Amino acid sequence: MYTKLPDLGYITSRIAEYTRLADERGADPSGIIKDVESALNSALNALREMPACEKNLARQPSCYNEILSLRPDGPRKIWQSFDETLYAEKLKGAFLGRMAGCTLGAPVEFWEIDRMEKWAAQIGDSFPNTDYWSAVPEPYNIRYMVGKFSDYTRDGLDGVPVDDDIVYTLLGLLIAEEYGIDFTTDDVGKAWVKYLPMACTAEDVALKALRNGIPADKAAEEDNPFMHWIGADIRADPFGYMAPGIPELAARMAYRDAYISHRQNGIYGEMYFAAVIAAAFAVDDAIEALKLGLTEIPKDCDLTRDINWALDVGKDIHDYKAAREAVDKRFEGMSGVHTNNNACLTVFGLMIGNGDFTKSINETVAMGLDNDCTAATVGSIAGAITGAKGIPDHWTRPFNNKVRSYFYDYPDFAIDDLLNRFTVQARKSFN
Repeated sequence: MYTKLPDLGYITSRIAEYTRLADERGADPSGIIKDVESALNSALNALREMPACEKNLARQPSCYNEILSLRPDGPRKIWQSFDETLYAEKLKGAFLGRMAGCTLGAPVEFWEIDRMEKWAAQIGDSFPNTDYWSAVPEPYNIRYMVGKFSDYTRDGLDGVPVDDDIVYTLLGLLIAEEYGIDFTTDDVGKAWVKYLPMACTAEDVALKALRNGIPADKAAEEDNPFMHWIGADIRADPFGYMAPGIPELAARMAYRDAYISHRQNGIYGEMYFAAVIAAAFAVDDAIEALKLGLTEIPKDCDLTRDINWALDVGKDIHDYKAAREAVDKRFEGMSGVHTNNNACLTVFGLMIGNGDFTKSINETVAMGLDNDCTAATVGSIAGAITGAKGIPDHWTRPFNNKVRSYFYDYPDFAIDDLLNRFTVQARKSFN
């Protein structure tokens, strides 16, 4: 699937060392280095400007109306009226579940399985974890400007620690509050500039473009090789929360949010999981919600193909090692921060967990890759399915009704207030 790359890191490091050696020997390598730089920049520019295949674009458009035309049949709206009592239980489960999954995965984000297993054995923790990590290797290192790694440990927890997966869940709510649930991509851009001091990968590209005066609908196209990565996917949850039982509306809001930073499967990832979460408010089985989510994205896009593959082979996958092995084999060469491979791990986590909240998030974290993102999404879906009563108390008790953020001027939020505010927006979806 992917073009095999040479070991560019090895080549460039050797070029650097032989350049130094040439200088030390009294030679002049500057002409060679200018040629190398020119060749590299020429290759970069050629790759940057290489157009997508027309057949690929036709099958996987980024235009909303074209996406709608390629969807399979779906319910679009499952709840015909707003059941506020049921919603309250499921919202609390989804929100707290997301916080728990993210918090468990954050200290070991991108760790390989072997490293997690060895660390758990060294500190005496069970693995996959049945509680938060008891210790982290570098507890005083700063994470997202305002948090320490020790904040994510069993004894260090006092509130939901800061994380981009958490911040974007809050930001989706703020966008709807300020601009309405029919907000535009331009409104998303205004909110990003207002609230976000920093971002990563595709979001960083878009935020810098916005600050440089690039329109929001063009921000994703400014030197952005990350447009299929997981960054939009992790922003899906608030739109599912605000459109409970209405997967089409959740996906529509997710599209407008995703378009600022992503294209094609990057967009579909956010649309898909927003629709799955919206469906999870109206069904009693996570697998059913995962299938319903597919009705809101193109029926022949790569993400649909990959999710269907995961749903099929997942019947025979029973632990984190088998899940990771299957994904590594199917997606060889894909970035570990991509939407599609991580989406399949998310599916496997829910299938292995089979309604058990703890098993759902701990197996997902144990799979690795972008495992704070995948476990957060798994926690959100599993929590919506089971409701707050289905989440063991030790996962949520240390949150102490607090969520930390790195927003400008908004360092803390109260969980009960956030739940009330999501409810206000959800009511509007039924007006």
